[in-house]
Amino acid sequence: MKIRTVALLAVILPTAACSVGPDYHRPPPATDPTPAYKEIDGVTFRPALPRDAIDRGPWWTIYTDTTLDRLMAQVDVSNQTLKENEAAYRQAVALIRQNQASYFPTFAYSGALQKSSSSSSSTSSGTTVITGSNNGSIGQFSFGGTLTWEIDVWGRIRRTVEEYAAAAQASAADLAAARLSTQSSLATSYFSLRISDDRRDLYRRSVDAYARALEIVRNQMNAGTASRLDLAQAQTQLEQTRALYAAEGANRAQFEHAIAALVGKMPAEVSIASAPSPATVPTLDAGAPSALLERRPDIASAERQMQSANAQIGVAQAGYYPDFTFSASITFLSGMLANLLQAGPATWAVGPQLAGTAFEGGAISAQVEGARAAYDKTVATYRQTVLTAFQQVEDALAQQNFYAEQEAIQRRAVAAARDAERLSLNQYQAGLVAYTTVVTAQQTALSAEQTLINIRLNRLTASATLVTALGGGWRESDLPALIPPSPKTLPKPSPVKKGWWPF
Repeated sequence: MKIRTVALLAVILPTAACSVGPDYHRPPPATDPTPAYKEIDGVTFRPALPRDAIDRGPWWTIYTDTTLDRLMAQVDVSNQTLKENEAAYRQAVALIRQNQASYFPTFAYSGALQKSSSSSSSTSSGTTVITGSNNGSIGQFSFGGTLTWEIDVWGRIRRTVEEYAAAAQASAADLAAARLSTQSSLATSYFSLRISDDRRDLYRRSVDAYARALEIVRNQMNAGTASRLDLAQAQTQLEQTRALYAAEGANRAQFEHAIAALVGKMPAEVSIASAPSPATVPTLDAGAPSALLERRPDIASAERQMQSANAQIGVAQAGYYPDFTFSASITFLSGMLANLLQAGPATWAVGPQLAGTAFEGGAISAQVEGARAAYDKTVATYRQTVLTAFQQVEDALAQQNFYAEQEAIQRRAVAAARDAERLSLNQYQAGLVAYTTVVTAQQTALSAEQTLINIRLNRLTASATLVTALGGGWRESDLPALIPPSPKTLPKPSPVKKGWWPF
């Protein structure tokens, strides 16, 4: 009857138990949230949950570049930084499963075979009976099992699982952030490579044009209408541009090597043929500011860290209360292996146990205080992460807008400079101006076109930066509902897939 009562209590107590410590409630990202992006109008703020399970998708396809598509496909396969983060995520999931095992009883077993010498053939002492002897030695066989079950009355185990579940979600968000960062770095390096191709093409065309100008000067000098100074100036302009072409080859090689490292390959394994930069630079809509909280994986990671730290407070507070454990054990003893499990001498014990701390000098209070301080720290980190995210989006929006305007202006400047270059060369051939005028016009036109190419790079980089700042996606319909972690949700250690979340 007593055993049935103890067993019934062991089943009822976990059901009726409560979890000490504060339940998690997501704090606001800021005390006075920005109602709209500064760089755009008509977008209002609304509270939202971070939905870090969004499938960020192949956002780079907006540039319609097949080579970039092919390189991006290799990031998930070979990039070692992503492999490191993916392993950290699997480790975090394993910790959840490890702590979830504490919900259930633990069964253990033991067995032994001992031989000892004795002056008599039989001995009886207490509950132990030893029989059998052979040449003065006595054999003893034993086998037993134990059951131990910690009754989670105060919710310490539940809070611990909650802590590790939130930490695993933070790890998954870190993996998504690492993937997005790597993709952004690859896009930026690729655009730099293509802009380097544009510069080399500019220098090649300029070398051809300056070579023709040099031939004109040489003909003029042979005709007696130009001096050797004109020839030297034309030769200098040509050779300086050839030097720029050679130096740009070194820059391009470095960008190609950087791309190889990002896709997880040795530089010798990656060779990218020359091609112009993307013909168009897509202009992106930032969407609602609240969507930023739902799309940024670093914000989601910071928010999950808050939940993990909040659960740690409950774990620390559980130290104030005693632990309840139900245990049972039985041990069989026999001098013959064949009779070991038959009715005979055995010892058994069953019953609940209580263990607590009577005096600890304030150690538990210090642990609770430290856990609360750790939580406050994660709150500050979360809010700063949100502020940084909004800053990055605002910066990218401003760059997107002003670089587009700058490019349009610079294109007009290039057209005017090229026209001036053409006119100055015609006037030189007509004997109306000195060759220094031609050289100046050539330098101005080359510098103007170099500036235009740099602006083009700035626009492409700002475009990729904006996509990254927005979390890699901008369609709210792609956002699945967030399922909070709970003991009822048992994660399985499956391989991490793009856009996949096990909770």
